[in-house]
Amino acid sequence: MKLKVISLLAAAAALAACESSSDECLDVAGQGGAAGAHAVMGAATPGSVADFVENVGDRVFFAFDKSAVEAEGMATIERQAGWLKQYGQYTVTIQGHCDSRGTVEYNIALGERRAEAAKRQLVSHGVADARVKVISYGKNRQVVPEDGSEWAYQQNRVAITVLD
Repeated sequence: MKLKVISLLAAAAALAACESSSDECLDVAGQGGAAGAHAVMGAATPGSVADFVENVGDRVFFAFDKSAVEAEGMATIERQAGWLKQYGQYTVTIQGHCDSRGTVEYNIALGERRAEAAKRQLVSHGVADARVKVISYGKNRQVVPEDGSEWAYQQNRVAITVLD
């Protein structure tokens, strides 16, 4: 139940961020979804970007100052790998993000470790290495505006898989 509330809040925050500019929203928040296992299944066209975001989930969250993929993130990556193997026309870019704590340089390195960790897991589940790029935004491109709350920090400790 708590996870559903958090997912709904993340979606509301993403929508609020989209009000000023839809292009900015796409750049900052991946493809705009905060779905994962709690999404309403079947609403999107199979094989579409919306299908990936809503039914598979495009985000893997990390603990503070960590880059190891935890169990919930592994489940998301397994769904991503299965979907990407089914729809081989897509390549992806995994964006590594961080919360605002720490230096710019440290967070660029941490974001890269997070994106690389997600990539390693995708590749280990059968996605061709050549189909996966990584980029780190560190703390320079916040997914949600931070208000000092742990929830806001947590939403920015993420690797977002974006379909190219």
